[in-house]
Amino acid sequence: MAKKKNKALISRRDALKIIGATGVTAVASQLLMSGPLSAEAIQGIARETGASGEHEWHMGIDLDKCIGCRYCLRACQAVNDVPDDEMRWNIGFPERTEGGTDFFMTRPCLHCQEAPCVKVCPVGATWVREDGIVAMDYDRCIGCRYCEVACPYDVRRFNWKQPEPPEVKKNPYQPMWGEAEVERRPRGVVEKCTFCVHRIDRGLEFGLTPGVDPQATPACVVICPVNARVFGDANDPESPISKFLEEHETFRLREDFGTEPKVHYVRPAKEEA
Repeated sequence: MAKKKNKALISRRDALKIIGATGVTAVASQLLMSGPLSAEAIQGIARETGASGEHEWHMGIDLDKCIGCRYCLRACQAVNDVPDDEMRWNIGFPERTEGGTDFFMTRPCLHCQEAPCVKVCPVGATWVREDGIVAMDYDRCIGCRYCEVACPYDVRRFNWKQPEPPEVKKNPYQPMWGEAEVERRPRGVVEKCTFCVHRIDRGLEFGLTPGVDPQATPACVVICPVNARVFGDANDPESPISKFLEEHETFRLREDFGTEPKVHYVRPAKEEA
């Protein structure tokens, strides 16, 4: 059964009109203090998603296993219908350690518990769900790009282009790497990795286990030919991610920022003496 879409408390178009007519500072202050954009209203949106504190979704990436095939990048673009490479939600590039070890670095949205992008959004278009996923509401986004600037991991992308129908603007990664499972976003919003939240929510509705059942697991995890990515519920000690964290020494990117990211990495192998 399709999940009911949340009705925007104030439309993106109306917000732009208001801000353009009266000035950003005065209006944003008034809206954020009370009314449809208050903290209470935004928290209500998070509750309406059906998310539950029962789960906390995390991802693990083993940089020592990763072979740099870029399958994860391609599957992400196919499933989330991201036809342009400059808009990639899942970033990947060759890297080298200080000791000279070559490896392939990949970086999705890290779904920070203390997300800077959430704190700066003036209209509540992004928030941390109760299951830890940093969600986006493209109907509420006004394209101010505050979140893009605030993100310390460079994983948000502003959509400059008017979306064309798939039959006009074909996605080069479909159908070989997957079929589109979500709609293309409108021009003028910020996009990012969602941990394939549509799969997670739908899978839970049908009794599937994210991280175990492919239909309920992020596309980048499912496609990896060497199992360098794992996913699951950190609150479940038997989940793939819990076992991964128990069996490996991991790190998170720039933990000194205090963002509490939910993506954990295994370092590439150290050089032999």
